[in-house]
Amino acid sequence: MFKEYYEKLLNQLSIDFNCTPDDLLARENKITVSADNEGRRMYDPEKTFLDMVTLGGNTLVTADECLHDFLRGFIKDVEGHRLFEVGKLSELDQEIRKYGYKMAGSHHMFLPCRKVEVEERYPVSWFYDDEINDFYGDVRFPNAICFPKPSPTIRDRMVVVALDGETIMGMAGCSEDAPHWMQVGVDVLPEYRSRGLGSYLVTLMKNRIIEQGDVPFYGTAAANIHSQQIALNAGFRPAWVEVESYKIEEEKMA
Repeated sequence: MFKEYYEKLLNQLSIDFNCTPDDLLARENKITVSADNEGRRMYDPEKTFLDMVTLGGNTLVTADECLHDFLRGFIKDVEGHRLFEVGKLSELDQEIRKYGYKMAGSHHMFLPCRKVEVEERYPVSWFYDDEINDFYGDVRFPNAICFPKPSPTIRDRMVVVALDGETIMGMAGCSEDAPHWMQVGVDVLPEYRSRGLGSYLVTLMKNRIIEQGDVPFYGTAAANIHSQQIALNAGFRPAWVEVESYKIEEEKMA
C-alpha cells in the first residue's frame, strides 16, 4: 500500500515544488524556481515565496529567484535533513525577513501504509461539502476543518463526528488540498480524550477516503507526539517533512 501512495506522492510534490520525481530522490540538494503549477496544493493564492521538502535523503527548495544566490550557499555541502534543524531554519528566517516573509514551523507528513479494520465503538454521523458549513467558527474544531472560516483555496469535503447522545465527542475531517489529495485532521473534546477516539475517527476517515479512490494524508508538528501516535494507530507512516514561508503581515492579521 505504501509504495503505491509513495509514487503518487512523488508526482504531487513534483507539481508543488516545480521539479521532477528524480529531483526529489537525488543525492544532492536541489533548488527550483517556484511556480503556480496547475494541481498544486494551494494553501495561499499567491505564488510560493519559499517552500522546502525532504523525503529523508536530499532536500529540495522551491523559491523566488531573488533568493537563489543565497540558497546556493545555504544548501551547499549540507546533508538534506540538517537543513531542517533550528540553526539552519533560523538562518533562512533571517534572510527572508529582508523580503517581508517569515518561516513557519515544520510539518511531519504521513501516508497510508496498512489497512486498519475498525469495529463500530461509538455512534457516528457523516457530513459532506455544504453540510459542513454549520461547524465553521466552532472553537472546538480548529484542526478537523478549516478554522475559523472556509479557506479560499482548499475545500473541506467530509466530516465524521462521534456522538455521546446528542453531544459531539470528537470530529475528524478532510480537506481536498489538491485534486484527490485529502488531508485528514482531528479534534477530540478534552472530557472525551484518552479513550482512543482520535484514532477511531481518523481510521474511519482514512478508510472512507481510500474507498472513494482518493489519497488520504496526515500532517502534524514535530513535537505533537499524541497526534503522531494517532496517525500510526490509524495505519499511516512518516513519508516526508516540509516547511514553508508566509508574509509577516499575515501573521499580524491572524
